[in-house]
Amino acid sequence: MSREFILPDLGEGLTEAEIVAWLVAPGDEVAIDQPVVELESAKSVVQLPTPFAGVVESLGGEVGEVIHAGSVLMTLTAVGAAPASDADAAPAVEATTDAAPAPVAAEPGIAVPTESATEESGAVLIGYGTKQTTVAKRHASAPARFGRKPAVGGGSNAPRTAGGSRLDAGRRSPVVSPIVRRIAREHGFDASQLDGSGPDHLVMRRDVESFISDELGSATAPAATSAAPLARSTQQIAAPSTAAPSADEGDRRVPLDRTARAAAAHFSRSRREIPEATVWMDVDATELLAARRQLQEATGERYGVTALVARFTVAGLRKHPALNSSYDAESEELVLHSAVNLGLAAQTPRGLLVPVVHGAERMSLRELRDAIGTRTEQAVAGAFPPAALTGGTFTLNNYGTLGVDGSAAIINHPEAAMLGIGRLIERPWVVDGQLAVRTVTELTLSFDHRVCDGAEAAAFLTFVARCIERPVSVLAEL
Repeated sequence: MSREFILPDLGEGLTEAEIVAWLVAPGDEVAIDQPVVELESAKSVVQLPTPFAGVVESLGGEVGEVIHAGSVLMTLTAVGAAPASDADAAPAVEATTDAAPAPVAAEPGIAVPTESATEESGAVLIGYGTKQTTVAKRHASAPARFGRKPAVGGGSNAPRTAGGSRLDAGRRSPVVSPIVRRIAREHGFDASQLDGSGPDHLVMRRDVESFISDELGSATAPAATSAAPLARSTQQIAAPSTAAPSADEGDRRVPLDRTARAAAAHFSRSRREIPEATVWMDVDATELLAARRQLQEATGERYGVTALVARFTVAGLRKHPALNSSYDAESEELVLHSAVNLGLAAQTPRGLLVPVVHGAERMSLRELRDAIGTRTEQAVAGAFPPAALTGGTFTLNNYGTLGVDGSAAIINHPEAAMLGIGRLIERPWVVDGQLAVRTVTELTLSFDHRVCDGAEAAAFLTFVARCIERPVSVLAEL
């Protein structure tokens, strides 16, 4: 009897993913919760484990292929069972009535666990098991990690000149990143049609740059184009420098990649559905910085401002739970979340992402600091575990790192609020009737007016402000 591993719902508005690498090949025997495939969604590259044990009968796509949620990712058969033919498929089903029933898909990615699955995996959402899985290496016979297997006579380690091969419409080489794909699109060609100089013919940035300078610019300015900036269009590179620009020479169309499309849809939905309001206030953060120095001296450990404000935020949400909620428009109900799953807006090479620290209300300051550090490292690498981008109940956005004071931020749907921290800057400030120079920041709170009114939002904001101005006051809340 065959079992189908269905690509689960990716969440966060994501409905598709590209197969980066198969970690197994047809004929391999796999165990429950063993990683079998690497997928690249708009937000991260993840390894998915299989919820079933068995022998791989077939794979649901080739490396580089984009598949959608609900599609069959892999088909497995029981160990020792011969693949069923079309002629005897029906009798085979009847003959296995005494065997454990296969999961029945309720919706794409959702299955009722079998007895064996609950004993070893406990997985309910296919691919997101309860066991801790380790990073798996690609099987030697599986399709190449960064593309198809090299052709006979040309190994992946064979020396190649960067960008040395011209465009081939029939070629589909893997590309190292969406940024490289975008650079190629901006210059009017498909990067995957190059023969890359990386492992398994992976197209690197140097390949695209070399092609732009050697091929696109060779017709008119072979010497000058090697130094031409990548931001210029193909027409600009090829045109003589003395030519007068045409009226539309600077116009170009840049297709959005998966990350940008997902973000655009998410932002639009938030603006369309959430009647948001914003309150803000300037806060004297001088004592916060002094408390951080004392904490670091006492413990010998480093603590960032984001971690400290995050701890104040969690304490504030426990006092004002309406801001740690979401609005159910269909039932017209307010859903008050028991856990504080703190989202952290992060600018990454893939764009704006919001990784989530789950269960922040149960963490000490040290634990919260470490969890934030882990999510920050994962954001930079772009390699999140599947659940890291889902389930947020409130978002903290430290846009002061971008050098700005405030922002009317878009709430991360379906959350009800977002707290922003502006830059820390020295300003004149009145202290005990005297003018002094203090370190000041601006706090901005965007909130869903359906879940609370301005008084509740202001009470939360002033609580966090008081914690920043007098950090010792938060001890009463711990």
